[in-house]
Amino acid sequence: MAGSSQPTMTFWDHLDELRSVLIRIVAITAVAAVVAFCLKDELFAVVLAPRSSEFITYRLMGVEPFSIHLMNTGLTEQFMIHLRTAAYAGVLAASPYILYELFRFISPALYDSERRYATAIVGSGYLMFMLGTLLNYLLVFPLTVKFLGTYQVSPDVANMLTLQSYIDTLLTMSLMLGVVFELPVVSGLLGRMGLISSKMMKRWRRHAVVAILIVSAIITPTTDAFTLMIVALPIWLLYELSIIVVRWANGASMMKDEKQTGIENNK
Repeated sequence: MAGSSQPTMTFWDHLDELRSVLIRIVAITAVAAVVAFCLKDELFAVVLAPRSSEFITYRLMGVEPFSIHLMNTGLTEQFMIHLRTAAYAGVLAASPYILYELFRFISPALYDSERRYATAIVGSGYLMFMLGTLLNYLLVFPLTVKFLGTYQVSPDVANMLTLQSYIDTLLTMSLMLGVVFELPVVSGLLGRMGLISSKMMKRWRRHAVVAILIVSAIITPTTDAFTLMIVALPIWLLYELSIIVVRWANGASMMKDEKQTGIENNK
C-alpha cells in the first residue's frame, strides 16, 4: 500500500479487516445508544428544553414566559421515539470513534501528504457538521418552536402539538444544518481539484444570495422574515468563508502543479 511498509494484503484480507472495523463501529455505537436510552430523563431534558422559555436562548433574548405542551397520539409512539432519539444520540456520541476507525482503515493506502490532507478534510468536515447541529439546537430550532408553537389564528383555536412532530422537526433540521455547514469543506475540495475558483464564486455572489434565501426558507418552516434572516446570515457567512478557502485551495493546487512540472523538467 502507498505510504505503508506493511506487507501487501490480499482482497480477502482487506475484506476481513473491513468487517472487523464495521463490527467495532456497530458495537461502540450500540453501547452509546444503550447508555443514551438508559439516561432517558437526561436525554429528553436536553431534547425538550427549547419548548420552554427557560431555555438559555430565550432567556438571553428576553422572551416572555411561555411553555409548549406536547401530546402523544399513538400507543407505541413514545417508546419508538425514545428508541430513535437514543439511536441518534448514540451515533452522535460515537461519531469521533466512527471517523477514527474508518480513517484508520483507509489511511495505509495514502501517501504521507495525502494522509495529512485527508486528516484536515475529515476533521474540518466533522467540526463544521457539529457546529451546524449546535447552531440549530441553540438558535434556529428554538426560534422555530417559539413561532410555530405559539402561533394562533384565533384565541379560540388551541395548539395541540405532538411529540412526533417536535422530534421529527428537531432531527431533520439538525441534519440539514449540519449538511449545509459542509459548504466550506466541499468548496475547498472543488477548489483543490480546479473545478471552481474564488473569482467565479465572487462573480456568482448575487445568485448565491438568492439561493441561500431559498435554502433558508426550506430549512425554516416559519414565514417571518426575522427567523429567515437568522438562518440565512450564517449560511451567507459560510459562503464568504468558502471564497477564502477556495482561494487558498487554488493557490495550493497551483503550487503543487508547478512543483510537479519542475520535477518533470529535471528528468
